Amino acid sequence: MIAEFFIIPKTVVLRVLKEDLGKRKLCARFVPHCLTPEQREDRATSLQDIIAMAEADIIFNKMIMGDGTWCFAYYPETKRQSSECVGEISSRPKKVKFQRYHIKIMLIRFFDSQGVVGTEFVPEAKRVNAEYFNGLMDRLLKLIHRIRPAAFCSRNFFLLHDNATANKSASVC
Repeated sequence: MIAEFFIIPKTVVLRVLKEDLGKRKLCARFVPHCLTPEQREDRATSLQDIIAMAEADIIFNKMIMGDGTWCFAYYPETKRQSSECVGEISSRPKKVKFQRYHIKIMLIRFFDSQGVVGTEFVPEAKRVNAEYFNGLMDRLLKLIHRIRPAAFCSRNFFLLHDNATANKSASVC
């Protein structure tokens, strides 16, 4: 871009940047969350406590939990787009956020202490209402029968899901 603007070769621009100005070209490194060391330690300690509580609790082993989350499509920058010139002693730039794209879809996942029981992507034009949730519960029971047959036959499990309006409507309960 500089070379095109001043109509000079790119090699000349690179030499001026590196040798005369002391700059170097680095690509950004993706960092999911910018956490301090204390925050990372707190997170690890909390998770270890949760795991210890789960292993000691028999009711937890009987629960099948469900949760829904929105999934978005992102257009991440390419390595070339994220590169920038920095000083010789500068650290690598960090990249935290992506640009959101127009695709948005809901993922509903059910899991228990042994792992994932079922995953379902809600079709893009579909609303999660009582009718959809009833169908989801039917499909979930079939999955439990296939994946956790002992729990299904003994009916020795609890379903735990968030209290969204569709999940607590009269036709579902």
